[in-house]
Amino acid sequence: MELQGKRALVTGGASGIGKATSLALAQAGADVALTYWSSSAEAEEVAAQIRALGRQAHAIRADLTDAVVAERVYAEAEGAIGPIDTLFANIGGLIQRCRVVEMPLALWNDAMNLNLTSTFLICQAALKRMEPRGAGTIVTMSSLAAFDGGGPGSAHYASSKAAVATFTRALAKEVGPLGIRVNGVAPGLIATRFHDVFNTPANRQAIAERTPARREGQPEDVANVVVFLASGKAAFLGGEIIQVNGGLALY
Repeated sequence: MELQGKRALVTGGASGIGKATSLALAQAGADVALTYWSSSAEAEEVAAQIRALGRQAHAIRADLTDAVVAERVYAEAEGAIGPIDTLFANIGGLIQRCRVVEMPLALWNDAMNLNLTSTFLICQAALKRMEPRGAGTIVTMSSLAAFDGGGPGSAHYASSKAAVATFTRALAKEVGPLGIRVNGVAPGLIATRFHDVFNTPANRQAIAERTPARREGQPEDVANVVVFLASGKAAFLGGEIIQVNGGLALY
């Protein structure tokens, strides 16, 4: 198995892409700690599935927009499963759609905190451990919206995800010489709760029909890329943002 004996932390690991990635990492041989916010039942179910694969698992409830919490989470994760080799900084969201002319500053700031600040804080906590060890991999979560501006009323989301992509490249340059690889993924239309809430069936069908793959992506499509980036097979990749969208970005 590609990640036998490795340990991973997945933020937002209880549902959607985070859940699929938590399970894929475990299937590849890694022990997995995961964070969640709203549903302890979902998180514990994912942890149980990981343990059923013969791997260690630990679930932590956390608001990762708080620096003190991010530090505590990382320490708790390492205390539970051991030194973390791979961080998947996955949490984020749209919050709500809103046109720029009508957008309260609080919503703009909330989007930046949820998508960008949380990524910065958990990466900072990781680097405090990875840098002295001279090893580690980090995978961030951007979005197709970072490249195409997103759908209606999502300038705050698209901007924050573009910032995540730039942060990923900057961090890769900063810590690559220290033995730490940093890359990111940028999903397009993936069949998750995000699109159940913020999209419509008709729009989803229209997007799928103009996607060269002629379908929505599944969470596992993204999870498989994260596992690849965490593995030695991606040893010469740094600062890459891999778009996972079935070719939708070509249009």
